[in-house]
Amino acid sequence: MENNVIFITGIDTSVGKTYATGVLARSMKALGRSVTTMKMVQTGCEKISEDIEMHRRLMGIPLDSSDLSGTTCPYLFKYPCSPHMAAAMEKKEICTTMINMKIEQMQQQYSQILLEGAGGLMVPLSFDMLTIDYIKERHYPVVLVTSGKLGSINHTLLSLFACAQYGIKILAVIYNQYPKIDAKIEENTYQYLERYISHNYPGTQLLVLPEDDAEGKAVFTNLWF
Repeated sequence: MENNVIFITGIDTSVGKTYATGVLARSMKALGRSVTTMKMVQTGCEKISEDIEMHRRLMGIPLDSSDLSGTTCPYLFKYPCSPHMAAAMEKKEICTTMINMKIEQMQQQYSQILLEGAGGLMVPLSFDMLTIDYIKERHYPVVLVTSGKLGSINHTLLSLFACAQYGIKILAVIYNQYPKIDAKIEENTYQYLERYISHNYPGTQLLVLPEDDAEGKAVFTNLWF
């Protein structure tokens, strides 16, 4: 049942991954798909995942029992740092078997799961496993979130290359337009990535995250996957 899970990752932390996950879920929901989101590991908050809360707001639905019980976010740690460090600070270990069990529970209710990671592909879950190792082990396809900030071309190409080296399918790259920093760099970055992806990854869709979504209704209307 692994093939109905899409892993959402980013080129770095704070790149708009959570917002992109929520908009993607909303878009799939608008297309009539049975979809929900999960957060693999959340650091920097308590009681309930802030990212799951954002997902639900963007999807226009309330938190449900799976969210409140922690099923949709198996690991929640206080300190805002890498998962392996946050777990160690609380004298815990991140067990991927437990994460997989929670995913399987949600698969009984939904035909599509969007699983948001923490940070980028090389973020360690433990000293023995990187996020990309877990993705490969589970055969999950990936949606990569990037932006127009200076340096993102390098980070995006490295992430694409890493996925190719690991044999991970890249369904889409989502280009986040917020926040606005330098219009010239942002425009050039998008143009470069559009050309690069179409030439080197022709099966990968480039999606643009809505710049202004004050009403919370914007969706991706032309999904290939």
